[in-house]
Amino acid sequence: MKKQKIVFFIIQFIILLFLFMNFSTNFASAALFDSTPELISKLNSALEDIEGWLLTLATPAAAVAVGVGVFMKKFSFGDEERIRIAKKLIRGSLFSYGFILAINLVLSAIKSLID
Repeated sequence: MKKQKIVFFIIQFIILLFLFMNFSTNFASAALFDSTPELISKLNSALEDIEGWLLTLATPAAAVAVGVGVFMKKFSFGDEERIRIAKKLIRGSLFSYGFILAINLVLSAIKSLID
């Protein structure tokens, strides 16, 4: 009885060993021979679409913000508070637009980590 259990466990172990070896070779071959998995390519295209939408929306918004700041400064008529607010508006919109333009670097870093 004891000998049958030992033989049964040895046979189960050998079967599981072969199954795991087969799975590991399948995963390794998929990782080595496939160019890019479908999920990664979809993620890359989604990130590129998001980047395009951000640039499309941010460019006119930054232009309007800078324009409002310039006109606010021009028509402040010497009011120090309005001049200070206009300078903050111009500076803030330019920095924000710079960060949005730098999002390409961030997305490139994410893509390099994924690939």
